[in-house]
Amino acid sequence: MVIRKGSLGVLLVFAAGACHGAGFPESTVRIIAPFTPGGVTDVIARELAPKMTQSWRVSVVPENRPGAAGIVGTQFVAGATPDGHTLLVGTNGTNATNVALYSKLPYDPVRDFAPIGLVATSYLILLSHPSVPVVTVRDLIRLAKSKKGLLTYGSGGSGSTPHLAAELLKSEAGIDIVHVPYKGGAPAMIDMLAGRIDLYFSNTAVAMPHVGTGRVKMLAVTSGKRQAALPNVPAFAESGLPGYEVTSWFGLFAPARTPPDVVTKIHGEVERIVRQPDTIKRFDAAGLAAESSTPAELGAFVKREIAKWTKVVKAAGIKVD
Repeated sequence: MVIRKGSLGVLLVFAAGACHGAGFPESTVRIIAPFTPGGVTDVIARELAPKMTQSWRVSVVPENRPGAAGIVGTQFVAGATPDGHTLLVGTNGTNATNVALYSKLPYDPVRDFAPIGLVATSYLILLSHPSVPVVTVRDLIRLAKSKKGLLTYGSGGSGSTPHLAAELLKSEAGIDIVHVPYKGGAPAMIDMLAGRIDLYFSNTAVAMPHVGTGRVKMLAVTSGKRQAALPNVPAFAESGLPGYEVTSWFGLFAPARTPPDVVTKIHGEVERIVRQPDTIKRFDAAGLAAESSTPAELGAFVKREIAKWTKVVKAAGIKVD
């Protein structure tokens, strides 16, 4: 049998990758949560780590590296050795919207990462204060058009998901509502309950304790369809905005050039974990829905998210640096 030099090189590279994957993991694996302890990325990392440890019989440890809207931890993983031993719980912020929001982002979310798969998603609920005379999104749009620039909405800061959700609503509905940024979601919710702002896009975990108290009204969820946990709350698509959808998503990523078979092995483990009833239960308590995808599906989704939110950010003129 004759093997050309070029073909031999390809075979050797393939064989090296296969051997590497067969031995993975060879040492401690770190799952980087790029935000503070107690947040959603932390919850996810701490759910995956012990189950991976048990399955692989190698220590898998969650590690928080917060700072600069997730940029610190995300950049750390981008520069890590591409062998699968350093992983990132990436989000729609770190791996999509930051591209548009920061003029000098120190990593490229497409070029610098190997997608492994989705882990969880969540949606926002558009809340209004009871003093605002609306019941539906259609009511809100009519009111906003009649009171241009008078209604206010809060967010946890410029460039946050609630901020972008409201800007997308403004663009889709052709309305003008005024942004009131806060230093975090908690103070925004406090002022929402007090009536100092009219509207707020809240995550489900924060909103649910106030449901049924009469202190807020739920107008719609940002998902493409109604959610099982909130069967009486319509999706935006039912309110005259069929193209409107905002997803807070969380996926696992490795550094670019991580061997494909290592990615495949990690992906299989994540798929196994997110299907477990106790994982689904813990995620539900955190306002999350367990999800899964192939690496290719996550990669394509990231590209769509970047294009979508870059358009929104440019149209609204949002900059955070």
